[in-house]
Amino acid sequence: MIELATKPGSHGEADKHVKYCIYIKQERAPMQLPIHHTASLALACTLALGNVAWAAPGDLPPIRLGMIEGMSGPFANAGEAVERNIRFAVEQVNARGGVRLPDGKHLLSLTVFDNKQGVEDALLQLKQLTDQKIPFVLEGNSSAVAGALVEAINKHNVRSPDNRVLFLNYSAVDPVLTNEKCSFWHFRFDANADMRMQALVDVIKSDGKAKSVYLIGQDYSFGQQVAKAARRQLQAARPDIRIVGDELHPIGKVKDFAPYIAKIRASGADTVITGNWGNDLTLLVKAAKEAGLRLKFYTFYGNSLGAPAAIGEAGVGTVRAVAEWHPNAVDGNAASDAFYRSFRQRYPQPKDDYLFLRMDVMIDMLAAAIEKAGSTDAIAVARALEGARYKSKFHEASMRASDHQLIQPLYVAVMQRLADGGIRFDNEGSGYGFKTERYLAPAATAAASTCRMQRP
Repeated sequence: MIELATKPGSHGEADKHVKYCIYIKQERAPMQLPIHHTASLALACTLALGNVAWAAPGDLPPIRLGMIEGMSGPFANAGEAVERNIRFAVEQVNARGGVRLPDGKHLLSLTVFDNKQGVEDALLQLKQLTDQKIPFVLEGNSSAVAGALVEAINKHNVRSPDNRVLFLNYSAVDPVLTNEKCSFWHFRFDANADMRMQALVDVIKSDGKAKSVYLIGQDYSFGQQVAKAARRQLQAARPDIRIVGDELHPIGKVKDFAPYIAKIRASGADTVITGNWGNDLTLLVKAAKEAGLRLKFYTFYGNSLGAPAAIGEAGVGTVRAVAEWHPNAVDGNAASDAFYRSFRQRYPQPKDDYLFLRMDVMIDMLAAAIEKAGSTDAIAVARALEGARYKSKFHEASMRASDHQLIQPLYVAVMQRLADGGIRFDNEGSGYGFKTERYLAPAATAAASTCRMQRP
């Protein structure tokens, strides 16, 4: 465990180095951060800080966040990307002094628990988290895991009213989590699968060349929901489009997607819709590229985690992705560009270029809710989050009180060459980035909910 802190408001030439050492109590679950790593980081921070005044955070304990995520296994790169984003957001809150409570300002502290992308491991990690009395649970890279966590947290909060926890979900987008399985203890900061599909279909319906669609996805709750949403929404928007394939594959286990690409080619599809993420997306699009299969890909996550580099030239004008924001989303907006550049400065390696605005929004909204509640008590913070609004110079969002679903803009963006001059930033140093093709204002993304929430 490392306890390094800067004094808020310190100035001087060394300040540009201070921000790299600003998060307090960097913590990992046992065996995830070897001792030599922590020692190296401590030494690096000591050298970087030099003569700049620094100190431990004092007598006020930090506000602890526990992230349960797949930090090992086939989707470890996705877990690592999330951790970078959460730490970046935590650092920004801590840089302005932390979160104000009645007794003063408290810094945020993040502990990472590895669930190996499995449900049972996630539940074991949740037990460790609650045993440590960490009040806030963060998870997102699996709707199956999120569903299990919601059920477990519902039960835990009834059994242990003096140790309740709140679940902040940044990526698990199965619609049931804010519909029939909605929970007072769960808040989702990503658009759900129906909302994301609605944005993609909004573009497809105006594409006169789209005649036949192949659906391919991961075989678990999220992939199944994506396929259902695609069928339902395409039928309503473009009943003339034929669905020529609907396939689910094992999640995280396919090493070669060439047989799937062969089936897509044989189907005569001109368009592919996929909710694949992580290596399952990268390997899918890489196989299409290697097979010379040029068709339109409508994806949930095609603008990140190795996908642009894997797709390369074949994706220009053909690969689309939907997101709440992307680096080229807001033309001529200095604040948006500065936000992206600050992340790239914090994580300069091209492979680390994977910025989610929604995670920054989540941490900001949590900090504001804690301050409004004047407490880290789960019920008080939940009530402060309900109906809360977020607004920056380039983004706005609101937390719908009825189902705890964040309502925010969505952008459908198409892949472009950086060299062509139509975009300012590429992805992962690949020379390819994304340009907004369709913008949907928050009101246009707000799908109806069937949630009947039970409140304490």
